[in-house]
Amino acid sequence: MNRIPKAYFYALFSVLLWSTVATAFKLGLQQLSPLYLILTASVFSLLIFFVAICIQGKIRELFTVSWSGLGKSALMGALNPFGYYLILFQAYSLLPAQVAQPLNMIWPITLALLSVPLLKQKITFRNIIAILISFIGVIFISSQGSLSGMRNTNLTGALLAIGSSVIWSLFWILSVMDKRDEIFKLFWNFVFGLIYLLLFAFLFTDFSWPDPKGIPAAIYIGMFELGITYILWMKAMHLSENNAKTGNLIFLSPFISLVFIHFILGETIFATTFIGLALIISGIWFQQKQVKPMPD
Repeated sequence: MNRIPKAYFYALFSVLLWSTVATAFKLGLQQLSPLYLILTASVFSLLIFFVAICIQGKIRELFTVSWSGLGKSALMGALNPFGYYLILFQAYSLLPAQVAQPLNMIWPITLALLSVPLLKQKITFRNIIAILISFIGVIFISSQGSLSGMRNTNLTGALLAIGSSVIWSLFWILSVMDKRDEIFKLFWNFVFGLIYLLLFAFLFTDFSWPDPKGIPAAIYIGMFELGITYILWMKAMHLSENNAKTGNLIFLSPFISLVFIHFILGETIFATTFIGLALIISGIWFQQKQVKPMPD
């Protein structure tokens, strides 16, 4: 395989794996609390990152991290995995998967808004239209099939799902500004994230061992939401000659995810879910589409 087909193979395989994780979240949350699910998953993802670094022969470089690098990872680890997944899993515990997953997808929109104060970028008319389109999509998804369905949508869960996109956007901005090797960043971010999760569990829970019935889902999430899939996606971006085109494949994930949600979790997928998801993706696409200059 040459470079371009390899990039698409890794990207599509990553998309397929990420399409399964919303279902895994719900299955894991049947046995474990949001805290113990992400804590257990983070242990396995950290092991995966360590093994990947060993395979690459970069173990010495891993431990030459600077104090500045550790400081950055301490901050980013607080955002992801600690804050982001605690909030996201709480949202999944309160909402149907077909609602929580698309609401979390609006992070490119929140990224555009946060880029105004943090990156000194200007909000454009295109950004405003994209936000309005995606907001209408959120309303469709929250309706769960009809206007009366709005009453069945847990408001706290919906706000948490949307709020998780804000945390992910902050994490993304900080990660782009951090020029360290991606695999090293992931490892040290998860080291600090795991420390925060352990402290949180020790201070605010009985700090018991997780229910063994929830371990398989936690391992799956650690491997395919947090671990191997990150590495495959980074590989795809590295091989790609056009990251924008390759990156757009990620928008297949929420639609494929609905198939797993329906057949494994048994959720009836509402037509409004498809409409709302299509609107959110359209808003993101419209925001990211480059405006071509007029010919002379």
